[in-house]
Amino acid sequence: QVQLVESGGGLVQPGGSLRLSCAASGRIFRLNSMGWFRQVPGKERELVATITSGSSPDYADSVKGRFTISRDNAKNTVYLQMDSLKPEDTAVYYCTADLNQDIFQRKNYWGQGTQVTVSS
Repeated sequence: QVQLVESGGGLVQPGGSLRLSCAASGRIFRLNSMGWFRQVPGKERELVATITSGSSPDYADSVKGRFTISRDNAKNTVYLQMDSLKPEDTAVYYCTADLNQDIFQRKNYWGQGTQVTVSS
């Protein structure tokens, strides 16, 4: 089995920073792209940022210049550094990983989510 465990969420004031982490564990043959999505009640889950196995990032327009995604392949971990946070960044943030458990089985996995609240 594969697990994605997120950490680093919490309450922060507008303009502040938070760093989310997501560690993948279990039977992993190859870890492909990883990413972060977020969701607020009543809205669809939206893409925040993704990063390829070669560490090429991509960002939603709403977070470009403020968020930075990175990964540590030795630790099977993806990070999301969030700076200049705004109240509209408030959401549950979900980690996702596209991985192979063997050469044939490729699947997308999700973490349990971590709450980020930006409020004064």
